Amino acid sequence: MLAKLQPTVLSLFRFMTGLLLFQYGVAKLFKYPPMPMFEKVQLFSLYGAAGSLELILGGLLMIGLFTRFAAFILSGEMAFAYFMGHAPRGFLPLLNNGSLAILLCFACLYLATSGGGSISVDAMRRKG
Repeated sequence: MLAKLQPTVLSLFRFMTGLLLFQYGVAKLFKYPPMPMFEKVQLFSLYGAAGSLELILGGLLMIGLFTRFAAFILSGEMAFAYFMGHAPRGFLPLLNNGSLAILLCFACLYLATSGGGSISVDAMRRKG
């Protein structure tokens, strides 16, 4: 019964994943909302590069343009973020605050394999 909603729910999942990543890009690059952990982020730094990827590719995910490419790059970025920023603080994600990075990594990996769903710019480009 719910299977017929799968393409629409996939589009919603893609949008929300993109929105979550996009908000981190905005916080890192534009300092909004103000967060102490991102207040000293410079554009030409590792955090600045991550923020740029999250802002641009997260935006592409939200509209569903070049979904597979954007999601694949973001999946790698989230894996990099986990292993560089969280894993050195301990093995368990619950203790090293890496749960979100892992979840976003695998959400993006799923989107890289499944595409953007029926409500996306990619789907409209295929039809036209």
